[in-house]
Amino acid sequence: MPVLRWLRRHLIVIAGLLTLAYMILPNIVVMVFSFNKPNGRFNYSWQRFSVDAWKDPCGVADMCGSLSLSLQIAVWATVGATVLGTMIAFALVRYRFRARGAINSLIFLPMAMPEVVMAASLLTLFLNMGAQLGFWTILIAHIMFCLSFVVTAVKARVMSMDPRLEEAARDLYAGPVQTFVRVTLPIAAPGIAAGALLAFALSFDDFIITNFNAGSTVTFPMFVWGSAQRGTPVQINVIGTAMFIIAVLVVLAGQLIANRRKNNVRP
Repeated sequence: MPVLRWLRRHLIVIAGLLTLAYMILPNIVVMVFSFNKPNGRFNYSWQRFSVDAWKDPCGVADMCGSLSLSLQIAVWATVGATVLGTMIAFALVRYRFRARGAINSLIFLPMAMPEVVMAASLLTLFLNMGAQLGFWTILIAHIMFCLSFVVTAVKARVMSMDPRLEEAARDLYAGPVQTFVRVTLPIAAPGIAAGALLAFALSFDDFIITNFNAGSTVTFPMFVWGSAQRGTPVQINVIGTAMFIIAVLVVLAGQLIANRRKNNVRP
């Protein structure tokens, strides 16, 4: 039958579109309810259209303060994890040393380990050290669990690099620093950028590890969790919608830049 033949021919595309719709549906619900005007405390049922929450996104007490704190932690965790992760990735790919295989295996442990286990372990470490739980303990914890993801992303890129390009730069009398800055770093940049974006998203979104090691500090995910117990304000949907739109724009911008570079490279 023509219909069955058409379905078989486009089965993969249909499955991909359905999967994409399934993933985006929660974001669409959040976006729609950011324009809701609930009658009570809970923003779970549609009442009437309103843009009041968009006019005053910081109308809920302490929400923008927790959002600012989460952004600060995410930025610094991204910087720390990206710098350390990039150096570890280059060391694991370019150099031979003892226990290299064991370190390669240990890198994946934070990715495979349940977050609650890592959270409890870090809390025990901080308490035994006598550290005051707060901003710095959260930042250290975030760098530690983001590190593995950055190493994995950068390592995959470094492994695919052609070493002959660096050899050619050295043959043209480029020094080690010049070769790294002008040849190695631009080639590895996509992997480094991917690792950095992943680290930022993981740090900003984390709740379990943060909740264990935050003390009295309240990040945005912890604020959302606490608000859900008392009544979710519409402004949370506004912030979620804004973050989703920014993420989509960043991805589209990256794709446009990559396509433009490909077009410029073609003869």
